[in-house]
Amino acid sequence: MTDTIAPPVAAARLVDGTAPALGGTGRLDGPALTRRVQTTAHALARLGVRTGDRILVQGDNSIDYVVTLLALMRLDTSLIPVDHRLSAADATAAARQARARWLVTAADHATGFPGIPDRRVIHYPGLAADAPPPPPSEVDLTPWFRRPDALVLWSSGTTGRPKGIVKPGHAVLDNSLRTIQAMGYRADDVLAPLLPFSHQYGLSVILLWWLARCTLLVTPYQRLDAAVTQAAAHGATAVDAAPSTYHSLLGVVRRRPEVRAGLAGVRVWGVGGAPLPAPLAESFRTTMGRPLLDGYGLTELGNVALATPDAPHGCGRPLPGVRLRVLRPDGTAADPGELGVIEVRSPGLMAGYLQEDGSLTPVDPDAWYPTADLGSVDADGIVRVVGRNQAVHRLGFTLYPESLERRAEACGRPVKVLAVADQRRGSALHFVVADPEGEAPLTWRRRLAEHLAEYEQPNAVHVVGHFPLTANDKPDTRALRAQLGLELGVGPEPVPRQGGGR
Repeated sequence: MTDTIAPPVAAARLVDGTAPALGGTGRLDGPALTRRVQTTAHALARLGVRTGDRILVQGDNSIDYVVTLLALMRLDTSLIPVDHRLSAADATAAARQARARWLVTAADHATGFPGIPDRRVIHYPGLAADAPPPPPSEVDLTPWFRRPDALVLWSSGTTGRPKGIVKPGHAVLDNSLRTIQAMGYRADDVLAPLLPFSHQYGLSVILLWWLARCTLLVTPYQRLDAAVTQAAAHGATAVDAAPSTYHSLLGVVRRRPEVRAGLAGVRVWGVGGAPLPAPLAESFRTTMGRPLLDGYGLTELGNVALATPDAPHGCGRPLPGVRLRVLRPDGTAADPGELGVIEVRSPGLMAGYLQEDGSLTPVDPDAWYPTADLGSVDADGIVRVVGRNQAVHRLGFTLYPESLERRAEACGRPVKVLAVADQRRGSALHFVVADPEGEAPLTWRRRLAEHLAEYEQPNAVHVVGHFPLTANDKPDTRALRAQLGLELGVGPEPVPRQGGGR
């Protein structure tokens, strides 16, 4: 896989769907896109950007953002994408830990950035406007795909402090090509991601588009009504989003049937970034007539397993050339369908983790990578992932909160299970139901009870309108704990009365 790089992408098309009026969209096709990327690369080089420099890239989705990323790849730099909503303190910490030399940003007032001199802060929108065009040539990303530190990405931080993850270019390329092979992306596809490009999932869509030589529609993903209207108007064939976005999308298409008709050509409804609740999967299939295609991946490994239109169950099968095994606690192989800890061997493996001082702690590329995720593989090779392997002990039983969540969601709403230390029982389990209609906790307790064993029943049930989300649309467990006064590390607590909570 890593020896094959797609030919020059003269047919790639980049479409701006962020304009308010449908008739006002911008488009870069083939030679025009190549010229724009090369001109931007030339402008960056004139400002002093050099091969091997580490670049902090901060901005929201736009054509300029995509073009700038490609230009920096063309210059063979090491990219550090960060969310444009990241606090100044967190962005500064990322820059320091990754040893960033430049900040390339959409903000026109980003000066005085600690650790990066003002002369190395570049405002990228319109960067190519005044730059003289370079000699005509194709955009060659081959050197970048060979770079040992092509990307420095950050874990979500939902279970602790975000980690800096260094991805070599060959791993990024290999995983992208295997994904294209598994999903069957082709030149006539129109990709309409409803995701921030600065995160692993959104960035992977950019690379899939570039290598598949198809059309990428830049949507106003934070204004979902407008985004799905644009996707329908441009004939989207592949949409990717987090589960929380699909919850909202169903509301849009129910209010506006004409949008649902316009999305009839979508053959791939990809979902990732967080566990897919069973009620959402069922509701989506009923409403849209097609399944949500779940996937399993990690920033450290890229995509591991993907459900496809031909095999839409669970998280699908492992990508070609990717090996996955499930182990019992004693290290022996689990039987088909048996829950255990997932380990993976993949050419898409990271180089290692960044330490605080910027040094790299490498991983063994030939070893099984312990994902710390809990899941199973059935007799047909279909992977099902429950969540993190975070066992809690309660009344003599070993329980997995995320496994309980998947079963509890049969009640018809998303559920989070939060364990709190309890001196007598070991752990108290707080079940949190996301119910916009705000039905009483006791009502939900009764509905949950029929899906759980006696020893799995909640100590408390809380009802919230919706779960707080992280910047990449994952349920923010730490924020939810804080919201409910269930912070970790507060010591043993008395078990709340039955039906307690909001």
